[in-house]
Amino acid sequence: MITQSRPFGQRYAFVVVGVIFLSLLVAAGLRSAPSVMMLPLENSFGWRRDIISLAAGVGILLYGLTGPFAAALMERIGLRRTLLASLVVMSGSTMLSLLMTKPWHLFITWGVFSGIGSGAVASVLGATIVNRWFKTNRGLVMGLMSASSASGMLVFLPLIAALAQSGGWQPVVIAVAIATAALIPLVWLLVPERPASIGMVRYGAEADDVPPTPPASQGNFLAHTFSTLRRAAGTRVFWYLFATFFVCGFTTNGLVGTHLIAFCGDMGIGEVQAAGLLSMMGIFDLIGTTLSGWLTDRFDPRKLLGVYYGIRGLSLIYLPYSGFSATSLIIFAVLYGLDWIATVPPTLRLANEAFGDRSGPIVFGWIVAGHQIGAATAAAFGGTMRELQGNYELAFLIAGMTAIAAACISLLINTSKPAFEPEPQAA
Repeated sequence: MITQSRPFGQRYAFVVVGVIFLSLLVAAGLRSAPSVMMLPLENSFGWRRDIISLAAGVGILLYGLTGPFAAALMERIGLRRTLLASLVVMSGSTMLSLLMTKPWHLFITWGVFSGIGSGAVASVLGATIVNRWFKTNRGLVMGLMSASSASGMLVFLPLIAALAQSGGWQPVVIAVAIATAALIPLVWLLVPERPASIGMVRYGAEADDVPPTPPASQGNFLAHTFSTLRRAAGTRVFWYLFATFFVCGFTTNGLVGTHLIAFCGDMGIGEVQAAGLLSMMGIFDLIGTTLSGWLTDRFDPRKLLGVYYGIRGLSLIYLPYSGFSATSLIIFAVLYGLDWIATVPPTLRLANEAFGDRSGPIVFGWIVAGHQIGAATAAAFGGTMRELQGNYELAFLIAGMTAIAAACISLLINTSKPAFEPEPQAA
C-alpha cells in the first residue's frame, strides 16, 4: 500500500482520474483495433469476415464477463495489482499476435487473452474509482471517464487506420502493444490504492468520512461475485438495467464499432475516411457523455436513458437509407455520436440507487457484462448477416429497433426503494 503523501489535497483525486482516463482510452483503442484490422487480415490470410468478426466477438464477450470478477478482485487483492496485471496481459497478448498464422491464433490473442485483460480496464474500473475517490460530482466524473472510450476512437482510429492502410495489420498490433505497455509505469507511480493510502478522504467528503467497506474485501471474491449476482437477479430492476445495457452493447461497439468501417468499405468509402467518421462520432460522444454525467447529477436518469436510446435507434434506422453522402454521414455521426456512451452515467446511478455503494460496483459489473454479451452478439451477427445477404442493411435496421425497445424499457425502471438489503458490514 502506498503511504506517502501527495500534492493537491483532495484534488489529487483528479490526478487519479487522469491516469484512469488514459487507461480506459488505450483499452478502448485496443478493443476498436479489430475493426480496422478486419480488411487487412482478410487480404493477408484470406480469412472470412464472419470468422474475424467471431474472434472480435469473443474478445468483446470476455471483456464484459471479466468485469464483475475484476470489480471484486480489486477489493480483494487491490485495484493497483489488478490493473497492472491487466495491462501486462493486454500488452503481451497483443504483441504475441504478431506471430499468428491461423484463425485460432487470432481467437486466443485478440479474443481470449485480450478480452480478459481489457475486461478489468473498463466501465467497472471507472465505477470503482468514482465510488472510492468521490462523494460528490460522481455523475460528472463517471461521464468524463466513460467518454474516454470515445476518446480512444478519436485518438487511435485515424492513426491505426492509416497504419493499416499503408502497412497492413502488423503496425497496428505494434502501436497498440506499445501504448498499453507505456501505461504500466504511470499506474505504478501515480495511482494509490485508495484515498486513505495517502492520508486523504474522498473528494467532497468531510474529514471524518469513512467509506463503506465492500463485502468483497473479505472472504472468497469469486463466491461473493456470484452471490451478488444471485441476489441482484432476483430483482426486476436488475433485469431492466441488464436488458437496456445489452442493447447498448449491441448497438455500439458490437455493430457500429466492429462493422461500420467495413460497411463504409462496401459503399466505396476508404478505411481512413471511415475511421475519420468514427473519430467525429468520438468527438461528439466526448461532449455528449460528459454532458450526460452533468445531467445525471440533476435529472431523472430513466428519462435520460429513454431519450438516449430513442435517438440512437432512429440514427441506426436512418443510416442504411442515408445514401452515404458526406452530408448524410456527418448527420449520422453527430446524432449517433452524442449518445454513444452517454448511457453509462445514468445506468451507474440507477445501479447505485438500487443496490447501494457497497454492492453497486459489482452489480454494475454484471450489468456491463450484459453490455458486452450484446456487443459480442452484434459483432458475430453483423458478420453473419453480411455473409448471408451481401450487405449490412438489415443488421442495422434490427439494431435500430432494439434501441427503440430499450428506450421503452428504461421508463419502467423503479429504484424508489433498495432492490435488496445490504450484506452486514464486517466489524
